[in-house]
Amino acid sequence: MVLAVIIACEVGFWVLLALGLTSRYLWGMRRLSTVLLLCVPLLDVILLVTAVIDMRGGAQGSWQHGLAAAYLAYSVVFGHRTLKWADAKFAHRFGGGPEPERPPAGGMARARYEWAVWIRIVIAYGIACAVLYGLIRMVDEPSRTAALSEFMIGASRVPLIALLWPLSYTLFPKKVPDGSRV
Repeated sequence: MVLAVIIACEVGFWVLLALGLTSRYLWGMRRLSTVLLLCVPLLDVILLVTAVIDMRGGAQGSWQHGLAAAYLAYSVVFGHRTLKWADAKFAHRFGGGPEPERPPAGGMARARYEWAVWIRIVIAYGIACAVLYGLIRMVDEPSRTAALSEFMIGASRVPLIALLWPLSYTLFPKKVPDGSRV
């Protein structure tokens, strides 16, 4: 059941985002757009409530619960940024807005940008672990929650692997051509 809700929330995110931006830029319905975009965080609430109800109902903790926590954490940390990115792209394409801002091309500005992204990844990992720890404490049966602890350990590879990007931009900064954004 949790996996189906995760998939429904992911599909719902993109549907609400597309409808919200379409209603804003193509249909000129700003209020509807605002309502649709404000509904996006409700998907996170639905996902969290589903995971809690499932675990309280006696479910065995699984990678699906871990994925729900990771999805929730990604949404909390990167959701607003994703909405802003999509809004800028849509505004440029359909609303006559300016070209969306791009990350710095290279140099130390790019290294700082990559470090900021990595910090967000670490924060998302921390939030996912906090949610999983909350589920573990709520259930308080190690036999039912062992998979949640295993998921936390396995997911620790994400920030470790993501560390390669800021390190590489710091140790081997890309040269920036004259006139480029530094």
